[in-house]
Amino acid sequence: MGATSAPPRKANPDGRMPLGQHLRELRKRIMLAGAGIVVGAIGGWILYPLLFEQIAAPVNHVGGDLNFTTVGQAFDLQIQVALLLGVFLSCPWWIAQLWMFVTPGLTRSERLYSMAFAGAGALLFVGGGALAWWVLPHAVEMLASFTPEGGANLFTAREYFAFFTKVILFFGVAFLLPEAMVGLNFLGVVRAATFLQAWRWAVVAAFAFTAIANPLPDVWSMIIMGGSLSALFFLAVGVCFLHDRGADRRKATATAETAADE
Repeated sequence: MGATSAPPRKANPDGRMPLGQHLRELRKRIMLAGAGIVVGAIGGWILYPLLFEQIAAPVNHVGGDLNFTTVGQAFDLQIQVALLLGVFLSCPWWIAQLWMFVTPGLTRSERLYSMAFAGAGALLFVGGGALAWWVLPHAVEMLASFTPEGGANLFTAREYFAFFTKVILFFGVAFLLPEAMVGLNFLGVVRAATFLQAWRWAVVAAFAFTAIANPLPDVWSMIIMGGSLSALFFLAVGVCFLHDRGADRRKATATAETAADE
């Protein structure tokens, strides 16, 4: 009988591929991620009235009005809101595409890990956006309180939505950084001890980011948001330590078995 060819994973255990194939894989993942966001945006279009009502609620609470300054601005805004919601609705999908691009040639068991990573990433992304959503009404109320007596709070819809979107996406992406740490550790790029050595810089970076991205000028909101990012950093380090311990144990066992065979 002729020798059977080895499966692709065995022939290429590191999951490496030529540059051209890597670029094709990148294009494929971008297209799949974009298609998922478009599908999510369709749901966002349907849910637009409810979401717009929630976005406009802080403005209504301070007695302000959202103004549409051009004929087509309301239509443009609906598309943007639908896309924003599409990003959140489809986040498990596009996060999974990102992970599968970073780790090509996955086995079946490794794909299950990818699904777990996608689920955790979706929770982190939505959690960051939810924290920003909680802060935003307080930010609008506080900032609008500086309106002098006799003035009116007239908000341009485009600028208000851009402000709203920027804060939500900033914190959603920031909350994905711990998953990136765990991913790098699982790929064997960075060990937990290396991350832990940089904990001071990580905490400073978390609070510096919060000071820039946080729309509220008060200290307590910065402490809550910066503390949340710092806690996620240490949680990711803990997961990395557990993975490193298991990987070291498996490596030591394999080394001992090899020495015994010799």
